[in-house]
Amino acid sequence: MTKVRPGLIWFILTIAFGLTACAQSSDCFREDVFCAGLVTDALGIEDHGTNQNTWAGLQEAKANSLIDQADYIESMDTRDYEKNIAYFIQKGYDVIITTGIGLRDETLRSADLNLDTVFVGINQPDEEPRLNFISITFPEDQMGFLAGALAARVSKTQTVGAVCETSGIDSVWRYCEGFRAGALFTNQQIGQNAKILVVYRENGDRESLFIDDAWGYDTAQELIQRGADVIFAAGGATGQGALRAAAEAEIKSIGTERDQGAVLAGSGSGVVTSILGNANFEIQQTLRLLDDENLNESKSGQIKYVPLVQIFPESLTREMDTLLLALSIGEVETGVPFEKP
Repeated sequence: MTKVRPGLIWFILTIAFGLTACAQSSDCFREDVFCAGLVTDALGIEDHGTNQNTWAGLQEAKANSLIDQADYIESMDTRDYEKNIAYFIQKGYDVIITTGIGLRDETLRSADLNLDTVFVGINQPDEEPRLNFISITFPEDQMGFLAGALAARVSKTQTVGAVCETSGIDSVWRYCEGFRAGALFTNQQIGQNAKILVVYRENGDRESLFIDDAWGYDTAQELIQRGADVIFAAGGATGQGALRAAAEAEIKSIGTERDQGAVLAGSGSGVVTSILGNANFEIQQTLRLLDDENLNESKSGQIKYVPLVQIFPESLTREMDTLLLALSIGEVETGVPFEKP
């Protein structure tokens, strides 16, 4: 009687529960069948953010005949990343997409070992270009700028605040300095002098990076006490603590990274919009242009915002759309460098 190792059983169960629509995966070895697989980070497919938007883009790509088959695996734990990527490689998938900086090392190692497969890393900066790796990142400074411009525009106290994870992480720094620049932009545009309060979590425990909900909550409360009536937050659960404090104080807030209003539900009732990368659009564009010989170069993707809540007039949405376009074509620049000086 053949014995099956417990570790192998766990691997099989993980794949079985994480993978959708794998019944036809053996066809991916055929040259006339083009397959794309998505490996999510540990937030899962319904994260109201990059994973969900990327999957929606893959489904649309299939509906538009850009690809023949689209599947995903939800990673339950960071230890799943490499074996989930390996599953798609072993099944002959042409393109493997991974989401989030946490999968970057596993994606690059897989790209180095499997030169016939194209890998797409979303929110994974490309420091060492590879012919079979496509990096798609989104301009955090522009996302913060749009949030800051909106915050200053709707503030009644003329005081706005940003609660941010440590500035030692360049992406967080770009979000929040972008916010500062956007609020200043609105000040200049409408001739006001709104006060801009930006606070970083500089002296906290590194083990609490992105999960210091209590610090985010307390810091937002302090900014509210100083007169802020709009709060922007960046930095995972740390930022979500700030959004929760804004909801309890019944003031407006702006999220980023995910649709924070949907993620937080009742505890995010103050969230009027969230600014995100448009992964849906970018993954379709990447698949459409896959034969472009320069496609392996780093790509800065488009951004979008969750529709404003109904308390705002339609004219404000038009202002947001105009500014978003101006940022995308370089007509308005944030002035925020890519790395913290």
